[in-house]
Amino acid sequence: MFLLQMRMRLYAGTGCRSGYQDSVTHFEHIRRERELMSFKHIGRVILSCSVFCSTVLPAQEGRRLPQLPANPLAYDLLITNGHVLDDKNKIDSIRDVGIKDGKIVAVAEHLNAKDALKTIDAKGLYVTPGLIDLHTHVYTGTGERGSYAGDLSVYPDGFTLRNGVTTIVDAGSSGWRNFDDFKDKIIDRSKTRVLSELNIVGSGMRGSNYENNLDDMDGKLTGEKAKQFPGVIVGVKSAHFTGPEWKPYDQAVIAGNIANIPVMIDYGSRRIERPLLELVSTHLRPGDIYTHCFSGLRGEQNPQTGLASEALLVMKRRGIYCDVGHGGGSFSWTVATPIMKGGYLPDSISTDLHVDSMNNGMKDMLNVADKLMLLGETIPQVMAQMTSHPAHEIKQDQLGNLSVGSVADVAVFSVETGTFGFVDMYNTKMMGTKKLVCELTLRDGKVVYDLNGISADMWDATTHSADESQARRWTTFNERPFGAARSPRFPQYAPGSQNTATPK
Repeated sequence: MFLLQMRMRLYAGTGCRSGYQDSVTHFEHIRRERELMSFKHIGRVILSCSVFCSTVLPAQEGRRLPQLPANPLAYDLLITNGHVLDDKNKIDSIRDVGIKDGKIVAVAEHLNAKDALKTIDAKGLYVTPGLIDLHTHVYTGTGERGSYAGDLSVYPDGFTLRNGVTTIVDAGSSGWRNFDDFKDKIIDRSKTRVLSELNIVGSGMRGSNYENNLDDMDGKLTGEKAKQFPGVIVGVKSAHFTGPEWKPYDQAVIAGNIANIPVMIDYGSRRIERPLLELVSTHLRPGDIYTHCFSGLRGEQNPQTGLASEALLVMKRRGIYCDVGHGGGSFSWTVATPIMKGGYLPDSISTDLHVDSMNNGMKDMLNVADKLMLLGETIPQVMAQMTSHPAHEIKQDQLGNLSVGSVADVAVFSVETGTFGFVDMYNTKMMGTKKLVCELTLRDGKVVYDLNGISADMWDATTHSADESQARRWTTFNERPFGAARSPRFPQYAPGSQNTATPK
């Protein structure tokens, strides 16, 4: 371009007008060609971006997938030969479970596999409703250190589905001030059904400076916020309060009355000014929930007999629910063992899941259930305490069961036998011989976790056990099209196909 410009100046200086005009014409031609090439390049880039955005991105995000063909059969998915445990419907026997369009449509003996797109054999396994964890902390992603509205919470999907848990309740990590942020960050983005107990502290569970702030405990504002999200905000939580006042609990009850939801109490520090017996006798209502019932730190145990204290007995008589809430510091063998051996059983099992408890004695939902089985409970009992019982406690009785018409949240379990150590809050262990293992989890009628591939076909099978074009009706996983590969997601070579080209 520089030489061309010099050439034009030279022609102009020597009076060679025609040469100069020729140069200008030539220069304009080159400039226009370059502009045209630039426009073409931009067009190609725009076209490429539009193709990428309209095909690749939607595929990655699960959008714009082709419409599924109609399923004329009775079931999308049939789980056969499993031992069904459904406490709400009093089923404790071998049954088949038929699922269609994300709903339970049949629970009966000997349903016909020909009536289903896909059949999973659960022989020798327990089939239950998806588990409900009543006490967790999952308001993470805010970047706040040392806070259950931040770094002490965990993202739910990594800790729920692999344990058969399809519904959790965040227990007070957010209050009315920051619930909207929690909903956006976690509730609306999780495969797990995430519900909330709203903290009576408006700022939520952000450390002692917030949780002991009596001025930020407003039952009216908390209750009104809960009313905006019925079925999502399912309770009110008071937690970690160390003062002598009754205000946190009384304001929580005000909020609960406004929204017609229960109150869950983590009683914080033990104070002689507000004994547990008085809390459960006069401040709480029937239907409220006392969590951490086997900690022994706040008057749950009779120190002379080791059995349930008068406060726990009053709770049972008044219809206040006893929830385990294991956590990192709320389950002791020396407390739970004599209380349960004495015949006092919890109403619900929960984890108090957070970054410390999951790596401490608690581990996960099934580990807590294993401990109660070690103390004498049966598998049907612990399953009831993780399904229909917690659903009833939070007034969500549509969950935690396999009733026809209910959402098809389903879990399948095996029982492993061996020698296992189970650890409590004091890092002491009790040895046991049985452990529950989650084999399969369905959320809304689709497989979201499969430990040993009981829903999968063998890698070298030459035919599919189901119509792969319908696979999205019963699984969230990729289904390999047998025969020649039909998508770049799959290898070009398929066992048993005509395509036997040797990879280079």
